[in-house]
Amino acid sequence: MTATADERLAFASPTGRWVLTATILGSGIASIDATVVGIALPAIGRSFDTGLQVLQWVVTAYTLTLAGLLLLAGALGDRYGRRRVFTFGVVWFAAASVLCGIAPDGWTLVAARALQGVGAALLTPGSLAILQASFRPEDRSRAIGAWSGLGGVATAIGPFLGGWLVGLGSSSWRLIFAINVPIAAAVVYLTWRHVPESRDEEASGRVDLVSGALITAGLIGVTYGLIEGQALGWTSAPVLAALVAGALLVAGFLWRQTRLEHPMLPLGLFGSAQFTATNVVTFILYGALGGALFLLPIQLQQVAGYSPLEAGVSLLPLTVVMLLLSSRSGALAARIGPRLQMSLGPVVAGAGMALYARIDAGGSYLTEVLPAVLVLGLGLSITVAPLTSTALSSAPATHAGMASAVNNDVARAAGLVAVAVLPAAAGITAAAYASPDLLSAGFHRAVLICAALCVLAGGLAAVSIRNPRAEPRPPEEHPLRHCALDAPPASLRRAGAPAPGPRPPASAES
Repeated sequence: MTATADERLAFASPTGRWVLTATILGSGIASIDATVVGIALPAIGRSFDTGLQVLQWVVTAYTLTLAGLLLLAGALGDRYGRRRVFTFGVVWFAAASVLCGIAPDGWTLVAARALQGVGAALLTPGSLAILQASFRPEDRSRAIGAWSGLGGVATAIGPFLGGWLVGLGSSSWRLIFAINVPIAAAVVYLTWRHVPESRDEEASGRVDLVSGALITAGLIGVTYGLIEGQALGWTSAPVLAALVAGALLVAGFLWRQTRLEHPMLPLGLFGSAQFTATNVVTFILYGALGGALFLLPIQLQQVAGYSPLEAGVSLLPLTVVMLLLSSRSGALAARIGPRLQMSLGPVVAGAGMALYARIDAGGSYLTEVLPAVLVLGLGLSITVAPLTSTALSSAPATHAGMASAVNNDVARAAGLVAVAVLPAAAGITAAAYASPDLLSAGFHRAVLICAALCVLAGGLAAVSIRNPRAEPRPPEEHPLRHCALDAPPASLRRAGAPAPGPRPPASAES
């Protein structure tokens, strides 16, 4: 039963703090896992004596199930209880983490990562929805602000923690999954002890499991074809069958949404040109970001000779810049409108991507890596908050939660496609992965492709995004503190449910 107005929590109350702690830790393990695995990829490849193809699947298997099931998971929480589904997701995530940690070979790890993504999908929307339902209205902004700000800290900790653990020994990458278990146990206890149950009392009808299955299977088919096309040949029967089947399943999902009275994805949202343009910009920008951040830790470790810890720490300034500047960027966009920042920010981010092309085997961190990290962080800080706010404000107020969910899924799908396509587009074959010189040349081509995509995103925003005519309301504090490198936030209540307001971007998690 959803708490009544009199039963809702105050931010400063002991129970309120425990609820906040449980949701931060729960969403934090999914966020951290999305970042630490990238640092561990070279070590995983050496441990299993495997190449780039399996490493692509280690990343994409997680993102596939997470992106494919986010909308369905939000509906399950609204129907059956957000605390219940959140707890189930945490337990599932922990169990899948154990399977990842004991995986005897690369493909077993891929399967376990897919199961991890299911758990992440179940717990991610619940964490924010629990705060929305549990705290009294006057304290929601503070609660969500604390959740998003500390979530950014978790994103920052991830690469450092992963690098340190991976550097402990040849098989110590398994520890990045083992640490999820005690954290998950603490979350389950705190949730059981302190978090009140809530659900959407107006939810009716069955949860649309068919739509969830269609979009997830469709993404799997398309991704399999894109990754395996380079190895098996683009005209081979398995690749063509996967691509065609995946496309048909995605089309079937879209067709089904037009036939349902309460669709999982209301396609009417895309009737807004502003909403559609914002999500196209999101797809291009987050595709470039996801592809570059997939290859960067590999380049740093395989070519530049960085240890896992050094590779993880090298990315910390990016997160710090975003934490310091995102709220100011959001406040500026609220005053002048989002168009300028959404146009300029991706171009600045593209300059940072292009600077990554200077990384080779002989340079230093201060001269090669740090300038690129700082410029990329500045570009994302300029872009992220106005982009997400625009995605929400360009949809009807009754669909604000769904608009956030769509923007989140678009970003995760972009990263999914980029990890599958970018290595092949840049000429990073299995042979190139095994050769530092060939890998470095391919990485340089890849980041220049990503830089061009960022510039394209900025140009598209310049011609398609419009500033609001009315004077915008002063921004709330909480939306603009979150800094995600994988995806925007997943605010996944059913259409028509009250939303906590816009919150900036991944990613999934990720």
